[in-house]
Amino acid sequence: MNCRHCHAPVDLQLIDLGTSPPSNSYVTTETLSAPERWYPLRVLTCTNCWLVQTEDFADRSEFFSADYAYFSSVSESWLDHSRRYVEAMAERFDLGEKSLIVEVASNDGYLLQYAKARGIPTLGVEPTHSTAVAAREKGIEVLEEFFGTALAEQLAAEGRSADLTAANNVLAHVPDINDFVSGFATLLKPAGVATFEFPHLLSLIDGAQFDTIYHEHYSYLSLTTVRRIFAANGLTVFDVEQIPTHGGSLRVYAQRSDSGVRAIEASVGALLAVEREKGVETPDYYTQLQSQAETIAADLLVFLTEARSAGKTIAAYGAAAKGNTLLNFAGVRPFLLPYVVDRNPAKAGKYMPGSRIPIVGEDCLRRDRPDYVLILPWNLRDELDRQLAYVREWGGRIVTAVPSLSVA
Repeated sequence: MNCRHCHAPVDLQLIDLGTSPPSNSYVTTETLSAPERWYPLRVLTCTNCWLVQTEDFADRSEFFSADYAYFSSVSESWLDHSRRYVEAMAERFDLGEKSLIVEVASNDGYLLQYAKARGIPTLGVEPTHSTAVAAREKGIEVLEEFFGTALAEQLAAEGRSADLTAANNVLAHVPDINDFVSGFATLLKPAGVATFEFPHLLSLIDGAQFDTIYHEHYSYLSLTTVRRIFAANGLTVFDVEQIPTHGGSLRVYAQRSDSGVRAIEASVGALLAVEREKGVETPDYYTQLQSQAETIAADLLVFLTEARSAGKTIAAYGAAAKGNTLLNFAGVRPFLLPYVVDRNPAKAGKYMPGSRIPIVGEDCLRRDRPDYVLILPWNLRDELDRQLAYVREWGGRIVTAVPSLSVA
């Protein structure tokens, strides 16, 4: 395998999670009796540019299909994060009715709705039909395409260059990261700004967040590597913020290398120094995650098995992609975990890929009053603790498995 960015041979393994189906390919009642496609899930590190990346076994159209079931607006905390982002960007970069914000991977309009409410012209780019339809219902224009240099050139030629581009939790999702990044350099106005949010590699490794690894995440990113990829494709990083979303993420600000005028903030050098001290450019940094993942999976199995033997009842909450990685790596099946509750109507009545655990509505929790509720999207623990406060009324306890088993 050669690196997606620098094309050097890649052979340093970060983790091998065996095989699993794509984590967002939820099983329907109609397909329950049909076989699923399982692919190896192995992540390697390029020791030339230090890009951490999955091996490729399937086309991205299989991961981002027309019935894609991830809708950003389901999470109240994510909506609040997006509203505050729009407010901050509008103020910092003086965006108004003569500006244009283009969001790549605009999903169901969760972010652009706040720009539209401020009177700022917007355009979404979103390849999944199900979420694009939801965004259009909010009055947001959406191009139903994958983003890259060709689309950026088309938009620029049409006079739709951007003052601000937003790309939240998508930089890791693209197979051709060079073409994707180059597209932003093409689409931006000379003084335009591109922002990217993505889970930080340091959070993944230091927090044993192996369940954030799944097939549609092609890359796992440090600022060290992102800065290098951007520079090779016409963008210069001028600021970076560490934010708490998704268990610890970065918001990177970039400008065109040929025309950008903003000074590079001290935050860039400071975080690069932290990463260097952690060892992101040394092979040893990438050797611990495998054993940590195996311990987490084993501890979860022991807990579920012992609870079942003791006659305790268990349910899970949040049919998240990260939950599918965890359940499939640990080998959890419905006899240990009978169902997963989720508020997303696009997932209700379906089954978790691989494990085939049914996804049900929240009324099942109130009806069954389980002894334990396992939260799969642990990054939303605070939000879900508030939503599930009623579980404690009957003595139920909240469980998380990552970064270590916790019962509270």
